[in-house]
Amino acid sequence: MLARTRLALGPESLLVALLGLYHVALAVGPEQPWGRGLWLAHIGLLILWQPFVETGRRLSVAELALMGAGILLLTLGLNDWLLIFWTAILSALVGGRVLFVRRRRQRIFLLLAFGYLLGALLAWQVPQVVPREMAVDPALSPVFIYALPLLLLSMLVWPRSREEAPPRRAEMVDFVYSLFVFLLLAVLVLGTLAFMLLDRSGYGVAVASTVFIMAGLLFLLAWAWDPRGGFSGFGVLFSRYVLSVALPFEQWMRRLTYHAEFEVDPERFLGQTLEEMLALPWVLGGTWAAEHRHGAFGLADGAFSQRFECPPLNVTLFTRHKLSPALMLHFHLLLRLLAEFYLAKLRGRALQQMSYIQAVHETGARLTHDVKNLLQSLTNLCHAAEQAEADDAEAFQALMQRQLPLITQRLRQALDKLEQRPAADGEEPAAGSWWTALGQRYSGEAVTFTAWRGGEQPLPAGLFDMVAENLLQNALSKAAREMDLRIEARLLPGADGAGLELQVEDSGSPVPPELAAELGRAPVSSAHGLGIGLYQAGRLAAESGYELCLAANEPGRVCFSLRPLSR
Repeated sequence: MLARTRLALGPESLLVALLGLYHVALAVGPEQPWGRGLWLAHIGLLILWQPFVETGRRLSVAELALMGAGILLLTLGLNDWLLIFWTAILSALVGGRVLFVRRRRQRIFLLLAFGYLLGALLAWQVPQVVPREMAVDPALSPVFIYALPLLLLSMLVWPRSREEAPPRRAEMVDFVYSLFVFLLLAVLVLGTLAFMLLDRSGYGVAVASTVFIMAGLLFLLAWAWDPRGGFSGFGVLFSRYVLSVALPFEQWMRRLTYHAEFEVDPERFLGQTLEEMLALPWVLGGTWAAEHRHGAFGLADGAFSQRFECPPLNVTLFTRHKLSPALMLHFHLLLRLLAEFYLAKLRGRALQQMSYIQAVHETGARLTHDVKNLLQSLTNLCHAAEQAEADDAEAFQALMQRQLPLITQRLRQALDKLEQRPAADGEEPAAGSWWTALGQRYSGEAVTFTAWRGGEQPLPAGLFDMVAENLLQNALSKAAREMDLRIEARLLPGADGAGLELQVEDSGSPVPPELAAELGRAPVSSAHGLGIGLYQAGRLAAESGYELCLAANEPGRVCFSLRPLSR
């Protein structure tokens, strides 16, 4: 109901109403019973207008009891000095809201209210507490009784903004500015009384003297805050003081980045970084827990403790003093940053484990493919042995003498790959010798090997063996599915005269476009063995400075090429 009343009257109307009741209560005086009644009515309207509690909030029984007890004590002890104090508080509240008002009309409205309160303070309330032996101009009373209500009347008829004002919130009062206004009014009142008592001045002279001295001091303070003569000013010094609170946090963040750069293990990184918190002047120690790990640093006990939850990290800090809200915000932000670094370390370790598993998988796949190629060579020898007749014994023996050492050598190379990377295989036979041996291995297959006409330049046997076996076996498997397929293998000098180029071409159907773009770059789904083998061959080629690509892909001409990478 209070919220509905507040919305129905509007904050401006409520302010005019509570100031009107306050005016009548001051005119009647706190000694009169119905003056105290008007004061209570004024307090009721102030509760509706106040900017501290949000609209629609329900107060608890304890809050209502505390508020009622405070109003009762103020009412019973009401006097002139208390009313002066109350007027200064109202002036500070109104002045503290001016900075949050964007509309010019509303700002002028609040300044009129502030002017009324200042006039009531100087024209009526302060003269009430002046000692009787010091005469005060009696013309001030009519000013308060008859002139100041004109300010209230102008506020009542002041044009309102047609835009609907947002709900008032607790943060719409600048407490620092309000405190500054309150202190200025206190200095004005006490300074006026001091001039009258010490200098025996009249009331008007005392007020004027106090105002001029305050104006001079404010001018000097404003100049010293931001001077123009090379001196940095008190504003910069104050900013440095405020920022110095964050200096220990900045130093801790530097240590955080240092450990993040050089420490790989997530748990050790977390422990070392939290140990650095002991350098902060507020921290005695703490405990932490992250997933299934936990630990402690410094003293595991203190006068005050505060728990911070930044999933997956939970930290309890023990401090010398109770942390202020600002420091709690600082610590929460720092621990949130630490949690993000910890998560990054966890993800890095997971990626490292995945890379290790991928390396193991690739090594196994590569060895499996090598064994498969060796098995294919042994199968060819067995087939030759079954087809050989008595007259072919000498030729078969020569074939066995040529092929068995090569098979043994390739098997030894496959076993060596368990201990070192394939790229580390440093055997580089002459290109002509390698090409002749490859042709002999496939002498019984429908593969045409173009004669090598280059020189005896070295060739990386591990890479070319793997790629040639993959391409030729895939072409032979394709020949078993497609009739009248021609397969041709060529070994050519590189395009720029450096390195060698191996080509395997067939006259069959082209590779589907969706597979052609990924062959040699990633494993692809294939029913005919064109997936993991070429992927492993492509990876090994890239590590050795070569590239495996599909040079031609059209009906009647499908050509795979292993060639040096272009510089």
